[in-house]
Amino acid sequence: MTDESPAVISVENISKWYGSVVAVNDVSFEIEPGVTGLLGPNGAGKTTLLKMIEGLSDPSDGSVAVFGQTPRGNPDLYRRVGIMSEHEAVYGFYTGREFVEFSAKLHGVTDVSEAADVAIERAGMTEAQGRKLGGYSRGMRQRMRLAAAMVHQPDVLILDEPLNGTDPRQRIEFHDLMRQLASEGKTVLISSHILEEVETLADRILLMVSGKLAASGDYRAIRAKLDEQPYTVRVVSDSPRAMASALVEMDGIESVSMAEDGEVVVLSKNVEVLQRSVARVAAERGIRLLRVEPLDESLESVFSYIVEG
Repeated sequence: MTDESPAVISVENISKWYGSVVAVNDVSFEIEPGVTGLLGPNGAGKTTLLKMIEGLSDPSDGSVAVFGQTPRGNPDLYRRVGIMSEHEAVYGFYTGREFVEFSAKLHGVTDVSEAADVAIERAGMTEAQGRKLGGYSRGMRQRMRLAAAMVHQPDVLILDEPLNGTDPRQRIEFHDLMRQLASEGKTVLISSHILEEVETLADRILLMVSGKLAASGDYRAIRAKLDEQPYTVRVVSDSPRAMASALVEMDGIESVSMAEDGEVVVLSKNVEVLQRSVARVAAERGIRLLRVEPLDESLESVFSYIVEG
């Protein structure tokens, strides 16, 4: 693979075990430029996988390549990669700016001051850069750590739980920055447990369960492949009992129930057919249809089905 290959990160049949404990088991995938979300419950092997991609740990089996190169023991490659670990490794006696400049020096940046200016501004921390890190809120530390990870303008950013401790406004700003980096051709890999944020941010999702890659792709595509799991759909009309009676008679309906507020909740394996059929049946029976919407067409539902299933 060369730099011209669309796959920036390539993982092939990679495994990692510690004695009799298998942390990552025969995982393969490729990551292209854009934003990729890495999800999974605690203990799924996400951090172990990231460490092998970052070159901080050797795989027990299989191989990993970044820009076609093995990351382990590769200083030249490290200068193309920015890493933000899950754990807050900061020096409280440093100011935010000193911390970012320290990172720039470690990466061999020529103009440390200018690089720090750009990274701190992109992270939205210019006004607080002169304060000690020890006095920052957790969200502020996260943003300054992000600036430190970006200061050498890496082609790849690997971020482990970057949204921990951030408030809603900071998350919006983080979202905007990640999309901007993606538009610049950067490759961003984000490990996160905040499903609603990844749902709107990631171009592709890698879902790990028990050390294995359980699913990958757009979350809607993953949900569509779960054929054995029916969708939950809410049907709102001016005659809920009549609507429920009509739905019971339709093909492809798993179950129909009435909610306390009078809404009808339907389980069906084919939402598109259901939506067309509901409209037709409502018209035939003189029922005014107000709303038909899937309740579980979200990343959270996909996550729950795969992890709990």
